[in-house]
Amino acid sequence: MREIIVTTFVTLDGVMQAPGGPGEDDSGGFAHGGWSVNYWDATMNETIAAIMGKPFDLLLGRRTYDIFASFWPNAADAPGAKELNAATKYVVSASHPALTWGPAVLVEGDVPARIAGLKGEAGPELQVHGSGNLIQTLLRHGLVDRFYVWVFPVLVGSGKRLFADGTAPAGLKLTSSTVSTTGVVIGTYEPAGALKTGSFAPAA
Repeated sequence: MREIIVTTFVTLDGVMQAPGGPGEDDSGGFAHGGWSVNYWDATMNETIAAIMGKPFDLLLGRRTYDIFASFWPNAADAPGAKELNAATKYVVSASHPALTWGPAVLVEGDVPARIAGLKGEAGPELQVHGSGNLIQTLLRHGLVDRFYVWVFPVLVGSGKRLFADGTAPAGLKLTSSTVSTTGVVIGTYEPAGALKTGSFAPAA
């Protein structure tokens, strides 16, 4: 069985939109693209290298696929390029795009069922990067096995959020954490069952 692993960069106020540069995703009038760029250090490079240092395929939304496809085939010497270019890309899209960055497979129709089927197959883990809308679908259907959440010490006020309105209540378990020299907190989380509530009020 394959695991689905979500790696997401978020601001301290929870926004995951356009961390890599202006123009990456301007939808909704978002004007702060590139908020993650000035925080990279050696610790972060080592962490992402470890995440991508094992066999994996990619599970991506259409927008993220297009962003990656415009960069990685032309960046053969960049860290991670060989692995990303070689990975099979499972692309979720309601249209029928020309998936020129291959190997690539279109995921359409009953997307949750198709992804659940992918999880049930033998093969390497499925890594999700970016892909905000896809992540919401995965969350609603309990399909994520692990989160790598990188929290950057910035506030942007508005934008697409990792845990958007409508996220199903659930418990998570922190399994590891590290902090970069620039203050980025990198936490690894796994599902931990139903949300448990309580009260600090004195018992009657």
